[in-house]
Amino acid sequence: MRLRLPEEPPTEPPTGYKIAHPMLSHDGTGAGFTGVSLGGALPYGVLADASCVYGLRHRAPSRRCDCGFHCVHDRTTAEALLCTAEHRAAVLLEVTVLGRYIRFERGFRYARQRVRTATVGPCSCGTVAAALADAGWGRPGWRALASSCAGCLRGRTSVSLAGFARLAGEGLRVVAGKGGLGPAEGLGVPELTAEAALLQARLDWFQAQLARLGERGPDGGGTG
Repeated sequence: MRLRLPEEPPTEPPTGYKIAHPMLSHDGTGAGFTGVSLGGALPYGVLADASCVYGLRHRAPSRRCDCGFHCVHDRTTAEALLCTAEHRAAVLLEVTVLGRYIRFERGFRYARQRVRTATVGPCSCGTVAAALADAGWGRPGWRALASSCAGCLRGRTSVSLAGFARLAGEGLRVVAGKGGLGPAEGLGVPELTAEAALLQARLDWFQAQLARLGERGPDGGGTG
């Protein structure tokens, strides 16, 4: 006799939480995420379908495989994962679970998802993030990003939080966390302030470069 899992008829798609690394395409025209464990080599968009990471031809999720997207039921459980050293640069995602799913005690394994909100932690210096900047690693065709304040950008490839949301599309909201992990109050003045700080930091960096070039003179030599 073949055992079947019980089926649920949800009135609306379930909500889950997970952590992931934000990613920027090498040409700067696209944005997405990559997981922190199984399937981490495959960046995905805001609205994405899962496939078997082992290359098998069954639909994800399969009962006899561990493929598919993964998330947990509780936000605080996902936030706790950000405490480990290897996950400090990740962001917290709130997702809508779509399509077929398997329910477990702590979360779901499922076929399709929509990322609704990405909460970005503070810069490594402790300041609230104003942008996502090159983290120094990536995947083929994609740069991994990490939170950064305006003062710590130092000329790195970066995108503002609102800019990342625009590139990712599909109605994604990107917010800066307060006090480490809590969400900001919402879009509006805080995001505009962060955008202004980011632009000012870039302007300061360009002015410093121009001043340095001016000291060398038009022919590359000194002015003295």
